[in-house]
Amino acid sequence: MDARIRRMVATRRVFPLLLVITVALAPVAGFVATLVDRQDFPTFGVGIWWAIVTLATVGYGDVVPTTASGKVVGSATIIVGVTFLAFLTATVTSLFVSTEQDEKAAEEANRRAAGEAETRALIARSDAESRELFRRLDERLAAIDAKLERSS
Repeated sequence: MDARIRRMVATRRVFPLLLVITVALAPVAGFVATLVDRQDFPTFGVGIWWAIVTLATVGYGDVVPTTASGKVVGSATIIVGVTFLAFLTATVTSLFVSTEQDEKAAEEANRRAAGEAETRALIARSDAESRELFRRLDERLAAIDAKLERSS
């Protein structure tokens, strides 16, 4: 699942998912507020409005619970909203950073592989040059040996 989430973040498809989750929380919180506190939330629409404002941590103050049960629902909604937003921010940020680090690590591995290939090519070329040098030295020594044998 972690790889799936990483792909969603990397392709920016995580934002619609988060929007859906946030939008799904608002009707649930609004419905519960309407059920437990009819005095402050007379309609489902007012409950949804309050839930959206509360979940987004805006808190306009135009609709507020005044009963004990409404305040309990409000407290839970605030905690869920703040926690969800904090979790969302931390998760998305860490996944962006992780994706960037993975890309940098891949680039570094590619650079390292290219450097190693270049080093192997240099060694092979140097090896070929050394062999050629030894072959020529061997020929010269053979020629010197031949001259020494003729002169003795």
